[in-house]
Amino acid sequence: MSKRISIITICFNNLAELQATCESVDQQTLLPFEHWIIDGSTLTGIKEFLETTPQPAYRKWLCEKDNGIADAFNKGVLRAGGEIINMLNSADAYFDTTVLQTVSDSFEQSPSIAWLHGKYRLQRGGQWVIVGKPFEKEKLYRGMRSLSHQSMFVKKVLHDEYGLYDTSLRNAMDYDFVCRIAAEPVLFIDQPLIVFAPGGTTDTNYLKAIAEGRMVYEKYFGVSFKLVAWQLRLKALYFLLHSFAGPWLYKIKVWLGMENV
Repeated sequence: MSKRISIITICFNNLAELQATCESVDQQTLLPFEHWIIDGSTLTGIKEFLETTPQPAYRKWLCEKDNGIADAFNKGVLRAGGEIINMLNSADAYFDTTVLQTVSDSFEQSPSIAWLHGKYRLQRGGQWVIVGKPFEKEKLYRGMRSLSHQSMFVKKVLHDEYGLYDTSLRNAMDYDFVCRIAAEPVLFIDQPLIVFAPGGTTDTNYLKAIAEGRMVYEKYFGVSFKLVAWQLRLKALYFLLHSFAGPWLYKIKVWLGMENV
């Protein structure tokens, strides 16, 4: 029996990107139980599109002002009626048409797991690459380095037990939730599940996200020398990647097959 999957897509004044995400959802061989659109736009384009264009029965929406990304996430979680929740932001897409079927089968075959995640495709240094490694609680000091909330599928009962997303956070709300569920049994799917759109909030506020991530980690686990050292490395790589030679050096890294290191 297929698992009931609720997809939550938050959006803000980006109709074309939302339409691309909806198309990705609608092309799945296993359709979702529901697809919630949480629209906090100041413009009316998305609301008009949803109300005037025929939509599948599983698509639902809420169009109202929110108080940031975490608040929008929470509006979706609170309304979700499926067993499994996936946060698929507008502009992001599933890697192929079989992702939801693969996820559903994985939960059926491993009933003891509380959540799963997989690899994802993204643009880095001007190159499209596939990254992602199995989650390890011991390496949480590395932040969301090999994990993205778009590639995570979590049982809704985790939100019942661990709560919603922290609305005081602007960039690291997903990392904060991962820190809370870190001890729960998890499965890694060694294949890409998501195509991650470039230019997301965390991407454009990378240094702020790093600082917020440190605050989150220390809240749960205390001060860590490993975290300080790792974040110094991340900052150095960030500035190197955005230097004149950065894209050229990253090409070499990809050529050597080290993009997932």
